[in-house]
Amino acid sequence: MTFPVYLRIGTFQAHPHAVFESLAYVVAFAAYFWLRRRSEDPISLNERWWVIAGAMAGATVGSTLLAYAGAPFNSLEPPGKTIVGGLVGGWIAIEWIKKIRRISTRTGDLFALPLALGIAVGRIGCFLTGLSDQTYGYATRLPWGIDFGDGIHRHPTQLYEIAFLVGLAVLLRQFMARAHLNGDIFKAFMIGYMGLATGYRFPEAGTPRRGTDGNSMDLSRRPALLCPGLGPYDCWPEG
Repeated sequence: MTFPVYLRIGTFQAHPHAVFESLAYVVAFAAYFWLRRRSEDPISLNERWWVIAGAMAGATVGSTLLAYAGAPFNSLEPPGKTIVGGLVGGWIAIEWIKKIRRISTRTGDLFALPLALGIAVGRIGCFLTGLSDQTYGYATRLPWGIDFGDGIHRHPTQLYEIAFLVGLAVLLRQFMARAHLNGDIFKAFMIGYMGLATGYRFPEAGTPRRGTDGNSMDLSRRPALLCPGLGPYDCWPEG
């Protein structure tokens, strides 16, 4: 396998990251609408669209800003985006929108499962992109290590994350079928994903990045520490 793995249809070829990022949005929205038809939404459809718009805008800004904060020194390439930044930015924007619209109830439960599935699909594109995506793991001698094109076998952390998210999605769906308080599903998702984000690092070992000495967590991932650190009792206020 040669990375990036371009997707070809006849003479047309598409970059895997663009394809699977777009597909991730489609899957997430499809899962959201499927859930909303089968669940009781605590807010009206009009208010829900305000929340969705705020979440998308905040996620775009947050993912970009935090990616720049954690980008390698002297990098000539744009840093792309970071999922942790997207989640943090989306949460902040939603809280701002809710304050403006005077929405007092928690609104995140319908987003939890779609987020898990969407991120999992997007990570397929990260894996197929290879080295330039900078989401690979440390070098390893284990038999499932992947050579992304530079002769070094590394942990395919993108695949680890996909497996984790699929499992998390299954657990969230089971959780939704049981009695729970409004907001608990989203809380469980955030604790699970942010716990994953603090458990391993994507950048290559020793790569100097802003806010790190090459052996500690870079700035783009440190906000994830806020969530699992709060434990099962709360995970950021969602008013």
